[in-house]
Amino acid sequence: MRLMIVLLLGACALAGLQTWRIGGLTDDVEQAQRIIGTLSAGIESRDNAINRLNDEAVTRERQEQSLRTQLARASQQARDREYDIQRLLNENQEMRDWYSARLPDGIGRMHARPAFASAADYLRWLSDGDELPDPGKLTRH
Repeated sequence: MRLMIVLLLGACALAGLQTWRIGGLTDDVEQAQRIIGTLSAGIESRDNAINRLNDEAVTRERQEQSLRTQLARASQQARDREYDIQRLLNENQEMRDWYSARLPDGIGRMHARPAFASAADYLRWLSDGDELPDPGKLTRH
């Protein structure tokens, strides 16, 4: 009978030990699930950022292509305009004389620009510039 009581107490002690270990494992599982949740949120955030960056890259590529098309069109128009000017100059002596004539002083000053180190220098130069004379008023030249 004593042997049975000892065996029964041993079985109860073993069951208690197993219950305690299972409780610890449950805590470990819950902690692992929290870590998995945090990592999953981080991965989802990273995936969203990657998708957003990919979308922005596609948009920029489209914009770049559009700008290249506009640049090509503008270059063609400039070539056509230059061709037309050259053709008119070759055909017409009056046009050649007008084209080679010196610009008036006011317009010549408008085209004269110093070299600028920055956009701020350019803006300062613009605001400090001389005003053009009013074409409706007589000047003292």
